[in-house]
Amino acid sequence: MSDPADIHVGMNIEQVDPGVLGELRAALGDGDALGWPAVHAFEERHGVVLPEPYRSFVAEISDGSGLGPPDHGLLGLADLPSDWGSDGSERDLAGSFPLTGPWLWEGDEEEPGEERLRAVFDDGSIVLGTDGCGMNWHLIVTGPQRGHVWHISGEGAMPVGAEPGFAGWVRRWAAGEPWFDAG
Repeated sequence: MSDPADIHVGMNIEQVDPGVLGELRAALGDGDALGWPAVHAFEERHGVVLPEPYRSFVAEISDGSGLGPPDHGLLGLADLPSDWGSDGSERDLAGSFPLTGPWLWEGDEEEPGEERLRAVFDDGSIVLGTDGCGMNWHLIVTGPQRGHVWHISGEGAMPVGAEPGFAGWVRRWAAGEPWFDAG
């Protein structure tokens, strides 16, 4: 389901490293894990395979928590933030996430286009959590950015870049590092 080009330097999204799972457990603690049958059912229902180590994290350690990044903690795998708007469109996790680089559409002279804007919010990603006010963290599950974490808000979208991926995102939080010098 994934292309070898999706394997990014310093980030393995196809196989879990037990040491990385140990780091995630130490940073976020144990919670109510989904278990492998529930993860496989979610993946089959949505036509995706979640990137590692997030996949093993929700199956074996915790499906959401009050701890961790972002400010309001991790959401469960199938959950959306309470302030998630509903424009009537369906999220399409199997649809390819459309961006490969940052995009600031607020103040952009060119109109972003409703379909492309909808795709940024709804295609190819799961929502990891929120910082409130529509500022959400997405784990990309399809397309060239598969495995990367992106910050998407009403103003624009940008990848977390210094150490991409779920484990890198958690490491930055655990170390108390700021998010926005990551690019």
